[in-house]
Amino acid sequence: MPIIHWFRRDLRLSDNTALSAAARDSGGDVLPVFVLDDRLLRGRDVAPARVRFMLDCLRDLDAALRKRGSRLTVRRGIPEVELLALARESGAGAVYFNRDYTPAARKRDAGVSAALQAAGCRVRSFKDLVIFEEDEVLTRDGKPYTVFTPYKRAWLEKRRLEIGDWGLEIRDETCQMSPISHLQSPISILPSAADLGFSAAQHVPPGGEGEAIKLLHEYKVSGRLAAYHELRDIPAAEGTSRLSPHLRFGTLSPRACLNAAFGSALPLTLTLTITLTINPSKKGRGEDAWINELIWREFYTQILHHFPHADTGNFRRQYDRLRWGNGSDQRDQELFAAWREGRTGYPIVDAAMRQLNQTAWMHNRARMIVASFLTKDLLLDWRWGESYFMRTLVDGDPASNNGGWQWAASTGTDAQPYFRIFNPVLQGERFDPRGQYVRRYVPELARLPDEYIHRPWEMPAAMQREIGCIVGADYPAPIVDHATQKAESLRRFKAIRGSPPG
Repeated sequence: MPIIHWFRRDLRLSDNTALSAAARDSGGDVLPVFVLDDRLLRGRDVAPARVRFMLDCLRDLDAALRKRGSRLTVRRGIPEVELLALARESGAGAVYFNRDYTPAARKRDAGVSAALQAAGCRVRSFKDLVIFEEDEVLTRDGKPYTVFTPYKRAWLEKRRLEIGDWGLEIRDETCQMSPISHLQSPISILPSAADLGFSAAQHVPPGGEGEAIKLLHEYKVSGRLAAYHELRDIPAAEGTSRLSPHLRFGTLSPRACLNAAFGSALPLTLTLTITLTINPSKKGRGEDAWINELIWREFYTQILHHFPHADTGNFRRQYDRLRWGNGSDQRDQELFAAWREGRTGYPIVDAAMRQLNQTAWMHNRARMIVASFLTKDLLLDWRWGESYFMRTLVDGDPASNNGGWQWAASTGTDAQPYFRIFNPVLQGERFDPRGQYVRRYVPELARLPDEYIHRPWEMPAAMQREIGCIVGADYPAPIVDHATQKAESLRRFKAIRGSPPG
């Protein structure tokens, strides 16, 4: 009897837990399905770039399936309606899928499971999106961790005890999947983003499993993974893997990433012609720092699961009394527009926001800088920035995005202490000392000497005229004074928290 595999955030064939189980349990008689969910496509925080990337991943997935004698069946509508109809049309006796953990995903999956089971269709869900799920790493009291460092220690110890140093099993689904030809009205050609009502000016990176494994392979063999701890905070350097969109849509498993970091000698043969063999090597500081980021991803995932109020509100509820804004809605909207469009007058902030708007991606250090600037310099609610990121980022992940924004705003778990506020000038001088990142995305500053690249308003007027960049005309003057805004931010937090220690 056929089994439906419902693809969601696992758009790959290799090392796909639910797909592997479906192929094994059905003898290869699997119906691969993806549902274009209208509720998500019309959601508040949908990003055109993310839709385009997802469709690229789906095209790659369909091509890989066709090489195995199958194809991807795509339906558009409400998942419980479409999956139930497909089960009836195909005679499938079960639907398998990999679990997702956001509050919205859990609500959707509960509804789908209830509808299918009521109709007599068996439902099985599997762990795949993470190494450890929300209840697998708990305190001795059986409670979820709310501070990262002890969570990380417990996570690493569990990995050591259960996995060891030679990595996780990588499932390569090699069985042939039988095509099911009697379905009514399957979508044989995937719609384009424009067909779905989306357009985006950004250049979106190519999606798909083959691209993901190529990026991982290049990142490993180039030495950039080993140097991650040194390069990760330099926005102008190609120090990061650019794998975040692939982890977001599951074209690469977290197990493959963990194995790469630990240097496991495990061959990963893909459905394409690419073969990745990771040779054993001693794990170093770069690999440790990269694993740290994988753990942060799982930390934020379990936080949003255990504390769903953080999805739309402050994790630390005491900050529900914190006052945001500048006393005028018009002023707040003007400041937010300047931040959003990269014209704040602070070069590192503007470079980061322009990178986001042009490429649908932003360097992680830059994300922290612009988030701190919005919440601590412009005094605007972190939810404004969180929502804009989700509407723009190709790798927008609800848990990680929420966690990162609340960290910067000092309202979340393991938050940046409220009395430590990023100085955008010093951040630029420290992490982009020669202004390479700024010059790339703020070309009107390209001719500035290094000493003024992060503080152009201090450049002598004669020099401004000579190089053709008049501050206030060709490039904006700072829209706020950092020292003044920092003092006001501290005053508001102290009103709730009291004075900082020491």
